[in-house]
Amino acid sequence: MAIESDSQGIAPLPAALSSWNPLRWLTVFGPGAIIASLTIGTGELIFSSRGGAIFGYRILFLFLCISIAKWILVFTTARHMVLSGVHPLQRWMQLPGPAGWLPAVFLLFAVMCFPIWVSFHASVIGDLLAGMTGTKTMGNGAVIHLWGAAVLVLVLLLANWGGYQALEKVQLSIVTVMLLSVCVALYLFGPNWWQLVVSAVIPQSLNLPDWITSSTAPAFQEIAELGVWVEATLYVGVIGGGGYDYLAYTSYLRDKRWGAANFDSNHSNFELTGTSDPLVRRRLRSWLRAPLVDCSLSFLIVFIFSGVFVASGHLILGPAHQVPGDGGFLEHQAQFVTRIHPWLYPLYVAGTLMAMLGTLYGTLEVAPTILREAAVAFRWKNIAANQLRRISLAWCAVGAFLVLGVSFVYQLRTGNQKPAGLTALLIPANLFTGVMACGIICLLNPWMDRWLDREFRLPAWQSAANMLVGMGFLLLGLKGYWDAHGWISLLILFGTLTAGAILAVIVDRSRSD
Repeated sequence: MAIESDSQGIAPLPAALSSWNPLRWLTVFGPGAIIASLTIGTGELIFSSRGGAIFGYRILFLFLCISIAKWILVFTTARHMVLSGVHPLQRWMQLPGPAGWLPAVFLLFAVMCFPIWVSFHASVIGDLLAGMTGTKTMGNGAVIHLWGAAVLVLVLLLANWGGYQALEKVQLSIVTVMLLSVCVALYLFGPNWWQLVVSAVIPQSLNLPDWITSSTAPAFQEIAELGVWVEATLYVGVIGGGGYDYLAYTSYLRDKRWGAANFDSNHSNFELTGTSDPLVRRRLRSWLRAPLVDCSLSFLIVFIFSGVFVASGHLILGPAHQVPGDGGFLEHQAQFVTRIHPWLYPLYVAGTLMAMLGTLYGTLEVAPTILREAAVAFRWKNIAANQLRRISLAWCAVGAFLVLGVSFVYQLRTGNQKPAGLTALLIPANLFTGVMACGIICLLNPWMDRWLDREFRLPAWQSAANMLVGMGFLLLGLKGYWDAHGWISLLILFGTLTAGAILAVIVDRSRSD
């Protein structure tokens, strides 16, 4: 629920955030539920299970590091929004160089990557539906993309009547139901709890098992060829969400009207931390509890989901040499419940469909939010909010249908000789949206704080943590690009950076004219 601001623009803190009762904090949980639910379908259900099947419990330490690193990113970015009402895309307009070059780069990558993510989620749901209906072998397996296109049409209709309030309600319901279900399932499996905890806190080497490196199956050969680094980087990108999800999260704080995060203060470019009013300054500081609680709950849930699906993948899929991926993203995980009782299969299907549809719907909702903030940053005042929403949904839809069409033709021609190609398509997009973008945001968080009064700036340890995490994301992303496609990937990356700078110059000149 959005909070009404008073005449000073800053609302009093809700009573729940002043309470020592953790249960009352749950009433604040909202934007964080969206981030958690966006990653359940792809990040946890698919790739946490995949990581558990391939690496066992050892992958948990990486997942814990990912959760902590992304918590640092999200809370720091949200902190700046609550204190100043200024979104990162708007703040980045002040970077040295052509005005708006970095927001332009992010927009260019969004134009390329969002349709890939949308088509990926749609095809994964199509894969599940094709398996349920017994049509998976039709057209050499290409039918999954037709199912995906049909699902995308339905979700686009839903998104047409959506918005933040609908998104929060849908995703909060999904998170609650799925969290209860997976915790019960893990308890019934009875894993080695001590080994589970030790693996989460003590780093161990990651190596591909022999049954993958020696396999002749196309999907396993692809994993072996790309290697451990690319596989691990894939998890870094998808677990807990990506950079655009976090930019959208920061924007959602406007809808909640937490602290200075509201459109009135943003459009007027008020810097409320510069006020001398002690009441306003105290309120701003106290409002930091809201994103602290929200982000912490979100990433706690993400790690719990990761642990459950890693354990399930290790106990059930690993011994059977089954890996979620091309050819079967969701069908193997049905054993997580059918091992308890075969009658639970319909529950798995219903829960999985709900999670994946929520992920697809949430991804479509992120795109208008990013474009909304870009419009504020570039001062596109002549474009109405509804028009921006239609533009973003149209761009995602057209691009996704194009990717689905190409994937359909590709699979129709290659058949079972090669994997369906969904993972290979996802890797380059994921390396930027889930890894490189996170590094850029982290590295710029301490720079953004220079615009705040000294007393509101980040503590030294948080600035250092952002720099350390940011460098880690950037180096991991560059390493992943190099291992995946060598010079070609790096040339595309730096070419897009150059194109963004050129686009920013063109936009700036047209605006000044």
